[in-house]
Amino acid sequence: MKKNILILFLIAFSVIFTNPCYAIKIGLQTDAETASVGTSVKGTIIDANNNTKVCDLEAMKGYEIRPYHNIIAIKIDGNFYKIKSDNIVIKPTENGFISAKAKWYRGNIIVQNKKGKLTVINNVDIEDYIKGVVPAEMPPSWHAEAHKAQAIAARSYALANLGKRGSLGFDLNDTPADQAYGGASAETTKTNTAVDDTRGIVITYNMKVVCAYYSASAGGVSSSNAWGGNLPYIRSVPSFDENVKKNGHGVGMSQHGANNLAKEGYNAYQILQYFYNDVKFARMNS
Repeated sequence: MKKNILILFLIAFSVIFTNPCYAIKIGLQTDAETASVGTSVKGTIIDANNNTKVCDLEAMKGYEIRPYHNIIAIKIDGNFYKIKSDNIVIKPTENGFISAKAKWYRGNIIVQNKKGKLTVINNVDIEDYIKGVVPAEMPPSWHAEAHKAQAIAARSYALANLGKRGSLGFDLNDTPADQAYGGASAETTKTNTAVDDTRGIVITYNMKVVCAYYSASAGGVSSSNAWGGNLPYIRSVPSFDENVKKNGHGVGMSQHGANNLAKEGYNAYQILQYFYNDVKFARMNS
């Protein structure tokens, strides 16, 4: 069976491509009374409404941001100063990280005043986003091929769900309600390698990127019932996780099952073609 799966992968991967996508917006906080931010190197605050510089930020220094009426205020050296904007971007002036929610993130941070409460968003390259998802969703100590399968599934889920939280001003939450995301603080060398080794690769069905559902464990058999509906690429198969109590919805790939299959010699593509029905692989245009 593994040999047949590998042949299918080699044929499918060489002929299918998807449209390019470079960045994704991840919601870190909504309806917040305050937000603590900072940068690992010198940073800048930009008024996103007119793309003008508001002020500079010192490296490794924390700043408190609060809503003030319909604009934003920032605390600097013990005093609050008004920023005449309801929408700002915080970014490093060179390669570095940005802090929010007591974590480090790549990309930049958007802070918006929405009806007197703050929304905090991480605007980040899709590959850097996946680097923060894989170790948050799957233990870094697990098999490298399981990490690669997780990276491809997470990337596919993200692209298939762009705009899912559009009414809130971003694409996805940073919680398991969408995908757990720990930012740069969660990254490890091992899981980053899995993301780099699968860069841009997604799962497709009928020339479209699939919503690659997955859960921790299915308890022996994965489910083909995706919340009352049947998707053609979701099927019920032995999930190779009988030693683990069911944890999650059980639809699509079992993460414990993926790790067990990897330990049996399956590579990432064989694992994914086992859990998802009649799928192919594509690489995003660079």
